[in-house]
Amino acid sequence: MTLQRQFGFWLLALAALVALVWLLNAILLPFIAGLVLAYFLDPVADALERLGLPRVVASLAILISAILFFTLVLLLLLPVLGDQVSLFTQNLPTITHTLVRLLNDAVPDWLRDAVLGAGGTTASRTSELTAKAAGWIAGFAGTFWSGGLAVVNMLSLIVVTPIIAFYLLNDWDRIVYRIDSWMPRPHVQVLRDIARQIDDAMAGFIRGQGTVCILLGLFYAVALSLAGLSFGLLIGFTAGLLSFIPFAGSLIGGLAAIGVALVQFWPDWPHVAIVAAIFFAGQFIEGNFLSPKLVGNSVGLHPVWLMFALFAFGYLFGFVGLLLAVPMAAAVGVLTRFALKQYLASPLYLGPRRGAPKK
Repeated sequence: MTLQRQFGFWLLALAALVALVWLLNAILLPFIAGLVLAYFLDPVADALERLGLPRVVASLAILISAILFFTLVLLLLLPVLGDQVSLFTQNLPTITHTLVRLLNDAVPDWLRDAVLGAGGTTASRTSELTAKAAGWIAGFAGTFWSGGLAVVNMLSLIVVTPIIAFYLLNDWDRIVYRIDSWMPRPHVQVLRDIARQIDDAMAGFIRGQGTVCILLGLFYAVALSLAGLSFGLLIGFTAGLLSFIPFAGSLIGGLAAIGVALVQFWPDWPHVAIVAAIFFAGQFIEGNFLSPKLVGNSVGLHPVWLMFALFAFGYLFGFVGLLLAVPMAAAVGVLTRFALKQYLASPLYLGPRRGAPKK
């Protein structure tokens, strides 16, 4: 088979896969979630298997432990988080107006006139931005709900996902071996190297960064609650989850926490400084300890490319797309680097070799 035919075959296969995901995205959520869960827990199953446990027993033990842990966390935290979400939504207009008033009083008249024009007020402009932001957040929440949880029944998600995760976790090595046997034999070493790089990138980000998000969420939630910040648990966990996107968690969570602290503690600056210091400490811990140990330098995903992938896949495939965004971004990144390496070593870049006959 010529190179052109191979390229056409794999391009057609990729197009068929994308079309299939797009057509079936409404029912894929429990399957993709089970796949992500099995991929996340596979190293633990391998470690237990090396200790002498049969694969099926290790898979079952890991899955039952994970289900019990998440159930306990949900039972303990869900009521508290639900109350904080409700209270935060009710108090958001008051918090916004108070922040606007504080900002309007703090801005000098000459600066306000230069930026907003004569007679302009920070309150009027900020109210417009707040209204637009509220509309955007509401629209995003509606899209998130309709694209994910409203389409797939929550009961099926809770029941089907663990079953799929168990079967995939139990058969993971056999699945990898079978896929390896399907690779074209003349290029098997190159394809294995590419697959290994993709696995390193996905493992470093999904397993490593996922663990970082959980630890940061716990740190922010506990520290903000101990600091006496209202909605500290909600803001902390949200900041931890948003840390999946580089700098998003610390930026959004920090601004929200400092804003609530200004409204709650003003003019008590030490309390506001403590809240700000918590996020600086979180960034320091993440950058110097958590990320180097848990993620490492093998990810190779630029923050801009990652954010683009999350937006693009989320827009195209809904919540399923958000789950697929990071693996696909990692795969595309590795394939792009491989293609660039091949191009830089080809006559297309270097020109015809000296002494080679011209065609």
